[in-house]
Amino acid sequence: MLTFQRFALGALQTNAYVVVNEDRTRAVVIDPGTADGALMRKLDGLKVEAILLTHAHFDHIGGVDHLRKKYNCPVYLHPAEQDWLTDAGKNGSARWADVTPPIATEPAEHELADGQKLELIGTTFEVRHTPGHSPGSVGFLVGDLLFAGDALFRRSVGRTDLPGGSQEQLSRSIREKLYTLPDDTLVLPGHGPETTIGEERRENPYVR
Repeated sequence: MLTFQRFALGALQTNAYVVVNEDRTRAVVIDPGTADGALMRKLDGLKVEAILLTHAHFDHIGGVDHLRKKYNCPVYLHPAEQDWLTDAGKNGSARWADVTPPIATEPAEHELADGQKLELIGTTFEVRHTPGHSPGSVGFLVGDLLFAGDALFRRSVGRTDLPGGSQEQLSRSIREKLYTLPDDTLVLPGHGPETTIGEERRENPYVR
């Protein structure tokens, strides 16, 4: 049985997730906002197979360079944001100088596509492209777990006033790509507490 642990990192308390395989030898890291000590200790003794990015805003990528070099692992990102990793202006770190130093790293080794199935740590990560918060936003579905990034939060949704955002597009993404999942799907968002698809379909005031 897979296990996961959430780490709220950085000034914006961005959720990073470490997903570990059944025999606790291999891991995938989702959205390492910083190379925080607690996150790094969790990875001690594990083979990190990949870094998966739900999108490339600065608060989700600050630890990418450190982890990629330390564990020699590839990064996966949607091509709509491929150049955001290399450009502090596009990923927002240059804009928020009071929150973060400029962040730039090498491009991702692998591109993500809607419906793609990644075989990692002995399980399948299904990619769901959910643009709206940002053009390359994706969620990762692993069994009944949805790592949703900044598309869907508990009783809220991602902001759409940043470059490349669209409220109409985000609402469509949530209805067509997320609300179609079973009610008991556990939603693990990029910020804040977990929720379920059923709860959000019933109670979320932003997308019904």
